[in-house]
Amino acid sequence: MTKARQIRTLSLAALATVIPGTLCAQRDTAGRSEAEARGGQRSPALAVRRATGAMRLDGHLDETDWARADSIVDFRQREPIDGAAASERTVVKVIRDAEAIVIGVRAEDRDMNGLRAAQLRRDADLTADDNVTLLIDSFHDRRTGFVFRTNPNGAMWDGQIAGVDNTNANWNGLWDVAVTRDAGGWTAEFRIPLSTLRFRSGAGATFGFNVRRFISRKNEEVLWQSWGRTQGFLQQLNEGELTGLGVLERARNIELRPYALARAVATSRDSSGARIAEGFADGKLGLDVKSAISPTLTIDATVNTDFAQVEADRQIVNLTRFPLFFPEKREFFLESSGIFDFGTPSRAQLFYSRRIGLDTLGDPVPILGGARLYGRVGAWTLGAIDTRTGGADQANDALVRVKHDLLARSFIGAMAMQRSGPGVHGTERAGGIDVDLPLVVRGFNIEPSFWLAATQTPGVRGTPVAWRYGTDMPNDLFDNFVSLYRIESGYHPRLGFVRRTGIWETTGHINFQPRPGVLGIRRLDLTIPIPTWDIIADERGSVARPRDWQTANFEWRFLGGTFQSGDQFEANLQRFMDAPAEAFEIFRDVSIAPGRYWWTRGELQYSTSPRRPLSVSSQVSWGDFYDGRNTELRLNVAWRGGAHVILGADIDRNDARLAGGRFTAVQTSVRAEYAFDTRADLLLFLQYNNEENRFDIQSRVHWIPALGDELYIVWNSGYATGALARFRFPSRDALSRPLNGAIVIKLVHRLVK
Repeated sequence: MTKARQIRTLSLAALATVIPGTLCAQRDTAGRSEAEARGGQRSPALAVRRATGAMRLDGHLDETDWARADSIVDFRQREPIDGAAASERTVVKVIRDAEAIVIGVRAEDRDMNGLRAAQLRRDADLTADDNVTLLIDSFHDRRTGFVFRTNPNGAMWDGQIAGVDNTNANWNGLWDVAVTRDAGGWTAEFRIPLSTLRFRSGAGATFGFNVRRFISRKNEEVLWQSWGRTQGFLQQLNEGELTGLGVLERARNIELRPYALARAVATSRDSSGARIAEGFADGKLGLDVKSAISPTLTIDATVNTDFAQVEADRQIVNLTRFPLFFPEKREFFLESSGIFDFGTPSRAQLFYSRRIGLDTLGDPVPILGGARLYGRVGAWTLGAIDTRTGGADQANDALVRVKHDLLARSFIGAMAMQRSGPGVHGTERAGGIDVDLPLVVRGFNIEPSFWLAATQTPGVRGTPVAWRYGTDMPNDLFDNFVSLYRIESGYHPRLGFVRRTGIWETTGHINFQPRPGVLGIRRLDLTIPIPTWDIIADERGSVARPRDWQTANFEWRFLGGTFQSGDQFEANLQRFMDAPAEAFEIFRDVSIAPGRYWWTRGELQYSTSPRRPLSVSSQVSWGDFYDGRNTELRLNVAWRGGAHVILGADIDRNDARLAGGRFTAVQTSVRAEYAFDTRADLLLFLQYNNEENRFDIQSRVHWIPALGDELYIVWNSGYATGALARFRFPSRDALSRPLNGAIVIKLVHRLVK
């Protein structure tokens, strides 16, 4: 419910006051042994037993090795009462065989009727269900790792830790899990092949390790380690260890994933019914290759790449004059994508992978081939990408990323990239340096950071630069940040994303988050008297002078928080400012004239906990809007009645009356999921918006017959809905005359050499 926050930072003056003490504190932890850093005590450890016989993955921990294995049982709450004993008993054991690590988790529960398990689909959001999550820090560097999650249905979710409190949920590893239930609880048996992990070969290996369990009906989070309020599951400084792994060698196998694709594409038309492109049917072959060139470095290669199975982007009616940001969903760019993070996500990124293989409208550009190198060498993290695109693009895109470890979790890094080729008019270059210092000072989190980037673009004089510095302080009672940006005119990272140029910008907030323990409230979230702010000024001016501001928004949260049930609420007062230098179209045939506008709005939000079978998220805002008024309603409803069917619908409606005209902007979508089992599912995604007057359908069948093998059947189709459309949806003619349509069948097979 609460809006996603941008990267959090602090001014340089404030940074100067905290660095000396924090560096000393961090150096004290990093420079000594782990035992010394913990006051003479080693990190809590779980000894791994070597399997003496075959291990069946069946969700029953009945082999003899399980009875003899070491175990952990001391789980403590992080929510609702940090440090309190877990209300339900959890037992974790780990066994290693020749090829994999097998983790057994027994989650005892005295009320199995209250167990929550609605999800079954691969990579579904399991956070509202009862679930168990494993963290394996196979480099044991306390800054990277893998997470694996399941629920009582045996649904699978995984992710790759890409940085402090940053998990790449789109990473998909090869692993398996089996789950059983009985009257006293549920049992999960994970099998994670060593080939899925990244580690240093040799004897005496130790992995970082942690386990988190969520008990949904109690909204209770318990962990083995790092259960403090200012810590958390992804705070790896306090993780435990897996010892006794013995000699580890990562096999340098070559994994081949050839695919075959057949498709039929309908004739494309405009809203008048005129043909834009003729339909066709064809086939396609391609290949993805993965190889461990060393125990810690991996190379991916792709030939004739295709992403036909990727879920469609969500449609958004954009009522601003600035570009929208969409997340990456294509598998080739997802693994270890955190290595290539540079800048501020959705605001000013030096590298934005959707610039490769997609045009400005999001339509595919053929990728003829490419390669990625990523991993670690000692204290260095390395990444490189090189791709060649065809079609109208005809470009070669290359980039290199390096980071060097500092202190316990900090780094200093650099990135360089180049775009060239026969379809590019002159070589375009960009590069930069960055430093991130996530520190813990006397139990409090503080994260100073800085980045500087520059571009060289044909037709633009000089080397325009962009930079940002600041600090984040995400703690329990106060969660604060403040930032300062400078982005010069002409700064244009061709392979990146930048929302605004020629500006100064500052963002920040000071959130006060007490825990009153009354009226069923778990935690309040208030931003008074200092509001959350985002101020953008012309680069020739200053963010300190309102007359130089181009845009600004402020939000005072007078009342907000979370109930013990997980329900959330907010009551906000907002103040906005925008000064467009020229007219812009805000909606079809409605424009905003140049000028300087200030307006004030109220906002109410309420969301029920997603763990309820029927959950609702609602938001209403009202008040002034540029030179008129606007009332906005957002509503999202989801039904999770069982493990097989999940239904969801949302609507965003703006009713605006402006000097340039009146409009009602509507965007709505419906999503239906049916999971046959944990390896086969059907997805139906319907979208409509009245700005483009179109209705789109995507349906996808996904089947995993064996780990690494996949079958997709995808159907996409779009229809015109405008009153003047020749073939208007819904009608019999519209169904036979879509604007566009395609059916694709794609089969992927995994081979290991």
